[in-house]
Amino acid sequence: MSRSALLLLADGRFPAGGHAHSGGVEAAVRAGRVTGPADLAAFCRGRLHTTGLTSAGLAACAALGHDPAVLDAAADARTPSPALRAASRRLGRQLMRAARTVWPHPALDALAAAFPRGAHQPLVLGASARAAGLGAADAAHCAVHESVSGPVTAAVRLLGLDPFQATAVLAGLAPEMDEVAARAADAAGRGPDALPAASAPLLDITAEDHAAWPVRLFAS
Repeated sequence: MSRSALLLLADGRFPAGGHAHSGGVEAAVRAGRVTGPADLAAFCRGRLHTTGLTSAGLAACAALGHDPAVLDAAADARTPSPALRAASRRLGRQLMRAARTVWPHPALDALAAAFPRGAHQPLVLGASARAAGLGAADAAHCAVHESVSGPVTAAVRLLGLDPFQATAVLAGLAPEMDEVAARAADAAGRGPDALPAASAPLLDITAEDHAAWPVRLFAS
């Protein structure tokens, strides 16, 4: 495993388009459900154990080289919100562009050809990890980190939070992030049929509402 490749893939500055998405926290801020660090921690914890776990399982399974068509269908089935499905594919396209430049690999070329409109982001993340010489557990860790770091970064902009306090939220979640990543990698090791399908209905509902806003800071 290349620790440097893992750090690069997990870095929020990697040009994968995540900076334009809030992970649902923009809608939560407007609704008054996230107003400060404590609310943000609760929001991220819920996201980590639902969509974070599901995405990490898909990414880990993709890193193991399972059939992309099967995994893409599994991702569709686990993403009931049309707005979130569209966002996932947009992020997948952007990540694919970056990954093919940084880690050229036939598997990435094949995935891009199979899904010209974009594969789901967790699949591309897993394939990118594989191309970078990383394993399933690494892909799962990247996915869980992304599931909470994106909303935290967005909340700093939306609420004007102290960045130190926001980073402390991530640090406080670190043990749970490790646990969720391990669960996801273990499930992936048992094949696509064993992948988690934890859901967050409120995120799905608010994503549809958010997509219809005439003015918003984030794409999702």
